[in-house]
Amino acid sequence: MNKKFDFYFDFISPYSYLAHKQIDQIKKKTNIEVIYKPILLGGLHKLSGITPHAFIPSKSKYMIKDCKIISEKFNIPFKFNSYFPINSISIMRGVFFAEEKKKLYEYINAFFDAYWKQGLNLSENKNIESVLNSISINNNEFNKFISNERIKNKLKEETNIAYDKGVFGAPSFIINNKLFWGQDRIEFVLKEINK
Repeated sequence: MNKKFDFYFDFISPYSYLAHKQIDQIKKKTNIEVIYKPILLGGLHKLSGITPHAFIPSKSKYMIKDCKIISEKFNIPFKFNSYFPINSISIMRGVFFAEEKKKLYEYINAFFDAYWKQGLNLSENKNIESVLNSISINNNEFNKFISNERIKNKLKEETNIAYDKGVFGAPSFIINNKLFWGQDRIEFVLKEINK
């Protein structure tokens, strides 16, 4: 029985945040392992020829209400960020740094909370630095790491690999070579795990 699944996410996706928080609740009750897969959602949309909801006024308006309904259902603290959308490339590259520093979960949780719970503008370096300080990550080391060509290429490669596997949005989950898209598909992921 496969007790792990891949979780494709980008910090700018409110649905990824809501999925992350639901997964947290599930992990407290089970021994399921989550493999966090950082992608650049903008790049993935470009590869897929998709116009993001943020740039379609009617969908954007609906998304704000929808996220509120979901957050209330699962009792998840949530505030739709007034700076949405931002360019998340720096903090997404930073996922690899946090992984090397053995602070992956702390990093993911801190940046999701900063953007979707605290409403910070993560386009501003001072806010990124503040989040890094809160989890004891050195800002200078972080900036040097994410500026490295190897890391720049790694995020592109991970996004391309996700696209090649059929991923077209976030959050997405892959288990047993099956793709599930959307925070409302977590229950199907769990059913697949428990087969």
